[in-house]
Amino acid sequence: MRLTTKGRFAVTAMMDLAMRGEDGPVALASISERQRISLSYLEQLFGKLRRHKLVDSVRGPGGGYCIARPLELVAVADIIRAVDEQLDATQCGGRENCHDEHRCMTHDLWSTLNTKMFDYLASVTLAQLVEREKQKRGGGTVTLEDKRRLGPQPRGRSGREKISAIV
Repeated sequence: MRLTTKGRFAVTAMMDLAMRGEDGPVALASISERQRISLSYLEQLFGKLRRHKLVDSVRGPGGGYCIARPLELVAVADIIRAVDEQLDATQCGGRENCHDEHRCMTHDLWSTLNTKMFDYLASVTLAQLVEREKQKRGGGTVTLEDKRRLGPQPRGRSGREKISAIV
């Protein structure tokens, strides 16, 4: 797969921003420090994210970046596409010329994988990623749907501990 650090860093930075942006704009320097991503690299990524209207910038003291739309409306695929990341498992980049300028026998396999990969990333929202991370840290709420997805949970001695204490 050709998902490089550009796409990974963009998703990580957007997730950081989403988790901390409830209190107002978040400075890129703070994201850089927390996530150990170069500030100049973040500036490049956020320029692209801003042009694709995924983030808004706020100038001046206390300025920084905010997510431009509800988290439920920001798919991981949107973020990756905004930073010009290509999701392509084919050897030829989709040009169908990887075998002596002809289509290789496995082209359809890799093209289908590209579609499935993109569909999956389009189905995952920033809201879902943030909720999962909050649950891991013990600060999220657990819904009935979460309980079904998480499956059976280990029980303590009494067997009556709440699932929110386990997650």
